[in-house]
Amino acid sequence: MSKFSEWFHNILEEAEIIDTRYPIKGMHVWLPQGFQIRKNALKLLKGILDEDHDEVLFPLLIPEDELAKEAIHVKGFEEEVYWITHGGLTPLGKKLALRPTSETAMYPMFALWVRSHQDLPMRFYQVVNTFRYETKHTRPLIRVREITTFKEAHTVHTTSQEAEKQVERAIEIYSSFFDQVGIPYVVTRRPEWDKFPGADYTMAFDTLLPDGKTLQIGTVHNLGQTFARTFQITYETEEGQHEYVYQTCYGLSDRIIASIIGVHGDEGGLSLPPEVAPYQVVVVPIIFKEGAQEVLDFCAKLEKQLRSAGFRVRLDDRDLRAGKKFYEWEMRGVPLRIEIGPRDLKEGKMVLVRRDTREKEFVEYQAEELVELVEDRLGNITTHLREKAWEMLRENIREVKTLEEARDTIQENNGIVSFLWCGDEACGKDVEEKVHVDILGIQGDDDTGKCVNCGKTARYRALLARTY
Repeated sequence: MSKFSEWFHNILEEAEIIDTRYPIKGMHVWLPQGFQIRKNALKLLKGILDEDHDEVLFPLLIPEDELAKEAIHVKGFEEEVYWITHGGLTPLGKKLALRPTSETAMYPMFALWVRSHQDLPMRFYQVVNTFRYETKHTRPLIRVREITTFKEAHTVHTTSQEAEKQVERAIEIYSSFFDQVGIPYVVTRRPEWDKFPGADYTMAFDTLLPDGKTLQIGTVHNLGQTFARTFQITYETEEGQHEYVYQTCYGLSDRIIASIIGVHGDEGGLSLPPEVAPYQVVVVPIIFKEGAQEVLDFCAKLEKQLRSAGFRVRLDDRDLRAGKKFYEWEMRGVPLRIEIGPRDLKEGKMVLVRRDTREKEFVEYQAEELVELVEDRLGNITTHLREKAWEMLRENIREVKTLEEARDTIQENNGIVSFLWCGDEACGKDVEEKVHVDILGIQGDDDTGKCVNCGKTARYRALLARTY
């Protein structure tokens, strides 16, 4: 897609996803259409998390002394924190931070909640807004100052092995969620200089947008005992000893909505997976003077039948030209359109139009088979969107043998470059400086060759890409 950035900004406005005219830079208003996509996506995610997590809700404000306790952590956020200094006209004795993330809000409470090994493991999550004074160029849903869809999970364990298993479970959760909405991804271990402040290590999910840049869409952090020692989160073992717990945390943001819009959209607008579309089906009567009421009555009956079966369906009986309606619903990404005119009604037929392929299909209307027919088409759309997106990602991961080849490949194609790396931090930073892009992370162990930069024996297969 040419000029993706311009397309992305335009479709957010045209499809009424968000309104960016709110008078604070980097903050926006969710409009009904966008909010419904967000709501449906969160419903999918919560359905997975609720299998083995408990949902909670913590306060927005964090006392300065709690935020400052974890020095490494606060250093990672110190330039981004919004501070509250007054309550009304009264200066506060202690500054309060608007949460940039919730470790320092939650973990003092965890220290009160955790007593015995029998209390563990604990697994909590919340969906909240977080605030970060983003100093780079802001982009709607991608780089914002108020993250309005911040899903963070925090877990507490007795052993490092349990924490490692929880990291694997978190990756499984996110993989399942992204598969449901058709978003392809690479999972890497972030380099040491790019991990979450205070974490032992960070795993990250990245997807590829149509302009060839990668977007980080999810992170999983093994926190080890860093925060447990800071906030004195200990448990009593079976032998009566007191030990520090091990922790993990993992998060998603508004970027999941940005990726759904960007990965599946096309020149015609949105192309939404049925799982998150505000309307999965739109019924459009084709009206002529003769037989108009019969067509409208039949379409109303069709809408009622589909709604009763659990589909999100809209009957568009507005007094507008059919072509205008078609354009609008295609632009809004409704997965399936059903068209019915007087001739269709007489012949007992319907016209089905898929948004993903724009294929038009003439089918017989049979009331007892309608639900199964629509379920089948929506399922096919979901599968096609996912397979098409994965194909695009795989085609844009290119293996290189030299640093020059890496630089040329990025300049010519963007996308993701796969290369052999020794794993040394100084060498990695040198790679980034020479190629002028970021190392996403390590994809796995690989000692089959030499590092593309320093020539030492390689330890890893790593990925490079331009990033948002």
